[in-house]
Amino acid sequence: MAWIGSVSSASEQTSVIPAVPERKVVLQRVYLDGEMSEETRTESILAMKDFWAEYAGWQLVDQNNEKITLKKNESDISPLLKSNGFFGVSEDGTFSIFNGKPEEQRIIQSFFHIDIEQLEVKKQEELVQGIPILNKNQYEKVLEAYKSYSLPNDEK
Repeated sequence: MAWIGSVSSASEQTSVIPAVPERKVVLQRVYLDGEMSEETRTESILAMKDFWAEYAGWQLVDQNNEKITLKKNESDISPLLKSNGFFGVSEDGTFSIFNGKPEEQRIIQSFFHIDIEQLEVKKQEELVQGIPILNKNQYEKVLEAYKSYSLPNDEK
C-alpha cells in the first residue's frame, strides 16, 4: 500500500495517511443482439467487499493490480439497434440485422436464409426497405415471425 505524507508547518508534525488504491474498471455489456459495449472508469477501492457489492450481478473476466474487467449479459437490445438497427435481407437471401437501411449492406448480425418466394409481396418489400428495430419486444416478435420462412440447412 502506498502512503502519502504531509508536514504541518505550524507544529512540524508529520501525518501519514494511506493512499486510496485506484484501479481501472472495464465494464463489458453483452446485449441480446450480440453487440458488446465497453466502458472504462477509474475506481477508488477502499475495500474489495464494498467493490463487489457495488458490482453485484457482474461476472469477473480478468483481474490484476491495474485493472478489473467485468461482464454483464443485458436482457435488452443494444443502443446501436435502438438508434439505427433494421431487419432486412442480404443479397444472398440471409435474414439479417443492418446498421442503417439494408441497401447500405452494413450487416451487424446474420440469422438464417429465408425463402423469399414464400413471402407475400408486402413482406418482401418490408425486408428490402428495412424494418426498423424499436425495442426488445418488437425485435423478438419480428425475428420469430420470419423464422417460419427459414430454409432448412441443406437448402442454403
